[in-house]
Amino acid sequence: MLVWDLLGGQQAPPFSAVLSCVLEEGGRVGRHVQQACPEIVIGLAGHGEVRVDGVSRPFGPGAVVHLPLGHSLEIVNESTEAPLRYLIVKAEPA
Repeated sequence: MLVWDLLGGQQAPPFSAVLSCVLEEGGRVGRHVQQACPEIVIGLAGHGEVRVDGVSRPFGPGAVVHLPLGHSLEIVNESTEAPLRYLIVKAEPA
């Protein structure tokens, strides 16, 4: 998995990070719980699946996933031929 910090360390309140992510063919981001910052995950290219709190749904271009604090996320690239590209926007808790 490749990740770029698009803010490059700049301050942009209330956002703490904007990350451009590329998940390799057949790749997976294991289940993790949001503990510090809520986030929005936006699909850009490719075909995959997200699981929020264990509930699966398709993920690809135009898909938007809201992940509040305390909720879990998994991401799977279902393609064996193309990467899954997405953005993660993190915000400071209110």
